[in-house]
Amino acid sequence: SRIEGGTGGFSSASSFDESEDDLVAGGGGTSDPEDRSGSKPWKKLNLSLVLLPTGNFQAGEDGRILKGFCQCEQRSLEQLMEDPLRPFVPAYYGMVHRDGQAFNQMEDLLADFEGPSIMDCKMGSRTYLEEELVKARERPRPRKDMYEKMVAVDPGAPTPEEHAQGAVTKPRYMQWRETLSSTSTLGFRIEGIKVRARREPVCLTLSSVLGLAQWTRLLMEHLGLLRKYVARLEDLREALENSPFFKTHEVVGSSLLFVHDHTGLAKVWMIDFGKTVALPDHQMLSHRLPWAEGNREDGYLWGLDNLIRLLQGLAQG
Repeated sequence: SRIEGGTGGFSSASSFDESEDDLVAGGGGTSDPEDRSGSKPWKKLNLSLVLLPTGNFQAGEDGRILKGFCQCEQRSLEQLMEDPLRPFVPAYYGMVHRDGQAFNQMEDLLADFEGPSIMDCKMGSRTYLEEELVKARERPRPRKDMYEKMVAVDPGAPTPEEHAQGAVTKPRYMQWRETLSSTSTLGFRIEGIKVRARREPVCLTLSSVLGLAQWTRLLMEHLGLLRKYVARLEDLREALENSPFFKTHEVVGSSLLFVHDHTGLAKVWMIDFGKTVALPDHQMLSHRLPWAEGNREDGYLWGLDNLIRLLQGLAQG
């Protein structure tokens, strides 16, 4: 997982849920999708003490952040600026070029916080687009590298035939790895946490509900923060249910960014729209129905319902 300054928090699109071919080729992610140790080169930027990895993100002007250009994200953010979800996403300031590279220019969501603590929560019941699965099936060649990753996590996961072949196909691997976290059981998973310590932030990469337990344990000492988060999530859910953009888009690999600081300020935003794609004309999603291949349901609202319910229970003691 990496800490994304452009949206003020963690963005893991280049770690666990990037396309596996990109990962294997070293296309901007870690060399191992299961490696969530956070061992990346970090640097401090600006007064907001944002931690950024070198590479895909740069400090912009006037407190803005530059994120490596993605046309899909550009289209989404442009539309979201005119949508009921506008208060829940980073402001978008267009595309800029620097040193021959294109960037999307966004609001730094940490600008108003003092030494913020951050949690990245990946939303939805899957982290790959249907088109990625279809594309992977077009060339279903056995992959030894994916077999080795699978066996390293669970030696009993491959079938006898896969063991004999010493390889698994990419579609098989993509669907199997979703069962490893709460993505498939709760519709969300904790992708990373940065807790502000006295001197330096402590970065944790926790991809299970245990991460949420640790995060909320910290908040239990400040129930006011927890209740602010719940209220913000409830407002977000209402906006999602009234959003024309959300109803007509498959939202995959997007995160909720939780940020708070010692002053009591607490906010939540939607971030990461690199895998948010428009549906065919006249199709709309409930975002709560179970996914069956072809229906494009992403489980976003199902996960949000579960997350709100869990946090409400904690806030009520």
